[in-house]
Amino acid sequence: MFRIKINRDFCKSCGLCIEYCARKLLVIDPVLNRRGVTPVKFDKAAGKDCSGCGNCAAMCPDAAIEIEEVGTVPVTAGCPKKPAQE
Repeated sequence: MFRIKINRDFCKSCGLCIEYCARKLLVIDPVLNRRGVTPVKFDKAAGKDCSGCGNCAAMCPDAAIEIEEVGTVPVTAGCPKKPAQE
């Protein structure tokens, strides 16, 4: 699973990320940021998860978007990491 992190203060609301999001998960947030701009936000109401394609981050001219993978299991030598035994 992936999570979209948006730096609200860097966003200038150009809309490129909205246009290029393959799953249409981004919308304009009506709440202004510090620069007086309505930034982009993740649309929880869409009911979908981010696929991690990175289109939004790649298109953002201000590097305001990061995609991070969440819920992964650490792997060591091809096997899931086992908890320390007592």
